[in-house]
Amino acid sequence: MFILLVFSIQVKAQRVLSPQEAVILTLENNYGIKIASNTVEIAENNSSILNSGYLPTLTANSGATYSLDNTKAKFSNGEVTTLNDAESSRYNASVNLNYTLFDGLGRYYNYKRLKEEKQLTELEARETIENTMLQLFSVYYNVAQLSENTNAIRQTLNISKDRLKRAEFQFDYGQSTKLGVLNAQVDINNDSINYINLKQQLKNTKRDLNVILGNSVDINFEVDTIINFVLNLNRTDLRNKVKDNNVTLMQIKKNLLINEYDVKTWKSDFLPTLGLTGSYGWNKNNNNAASFLETSTNTGLSGGLNLTWNLFDGGGTITRVKNAKISLENQQFQKEQIIMDIERNFENAWDDFQNKLTIFNVQEENISTSKNNFERTQEKFKLGQATSIEFRQAQLNLLNAELSRNQAKYDAKLAELLVLQISGELLNLDF
Repeated sequence: MFILLVFSIQVKAQRVLSPQEAVILTLENNYGIKIASNTVEIAENNSSILNSGYLPTLTANSGATYSLDNTKAKFSNGEVTTLNDAESSRYNASVNLNYTLFDGLGRYYNYKRLKEEKQLTELEARETIENTMLQLFSVYYNVAQLSENTNAIRQTLNISKDRLKRAEFQFDYGQSTKLGVLNAQVDINNDSINYINLKQQLKNTKRDLNVILGNSVDINFEVDTIINFVLNLNRTDLRNKVKDNNVTLMQIKKNLLINEYDVKTWKSDFLPTLGLTGSYGWNKNNNNAASFLETSTNTGLSGGLNLTWNLFDGGGTITRVKNAKISLENQQFQKEQIIMDIERNFENAWDDFQNKLTIFNVQEENISTSKNNFERTQEKFKLGQATSIEFRQAQLNLLNAELSRNQAKYDAKLAELLVLQISGELLNLDF
């Protein structure tokens, strides 16, 4: 039972959070993505036919009035009648219909605008998801890098402990001085401090990753440290996709279309508005004795058309149309500026990716050289042909090579993801 318990604890401790699982958890639980999703739902509600102005309005009204009057009535023949506490009552109910037949095409362009705003909101949500994915993998690969660095420091610490044992044996048998033991102890202390700091940094970074995942997993997990680059990336193809798929550029295009509809909407104020009204009503009056009629009841249907034309509103509509045209022109300028910025960013990101990929390959080769150098120095040190200082230097060279290789590997991967984001292909990547 004890063995099974230990084994289950180790399995739990070694749970690996894959990139695919991290993406799924983020899409399901990240609060920023949830908010963006709700914003899209609001925009979809706003763009429905129920918010377009195309549907009529139907209202129902009813009322009742009761009167208790003291009335003195004088008739044309000279007779006078006095009534005290004369009761009368009136009741009414109606259903009223209002429908705009024509409003200068204002609601048509406004409905089109709402549809474009919905699509703009979807693009904003996509941008949120892309930025969240970049943030996710920035932290995810930071965890991976710290995990590999921690393993490298732990191996260095183990080597330093073996060196201390060897130095103690050599000192006990008179083959070395106390200085060798003290140097080994100092190196162990330094390696231990580095190891403790890295472990704490790793815990903190895992908590950062957990926040992005929406607190959906415990921090007791490992991440995948194997990096696969997209080998078939083509610079020309990706550059051509920028103008069509870059989410920032797609948003500015939507804003241009929305501003065009704004101009047309304001122009619709120059045209008349034609409306239809209809009503069906019921009225009943219970009159007092002073009235000619004791009771009257009316029911009926009525309808009509009304035409409104604002011939001149002091120049307000003209001003709004002019300003809308200027805003449209500014949006066009902004589009051209953004195209230049995105093309520059793509070229910079591509070159940066290629440089970091080259550095990673060089660091991989440097690892082999450093390992070979360390193994040779270690053999010489065991034979007494190398000093502890030379051994320590070879050990540090290997450690630094491993740390530099880890840094280069994850820097290259993040640079690749940035290239894919600028070209609009990030969410098409099979993580």
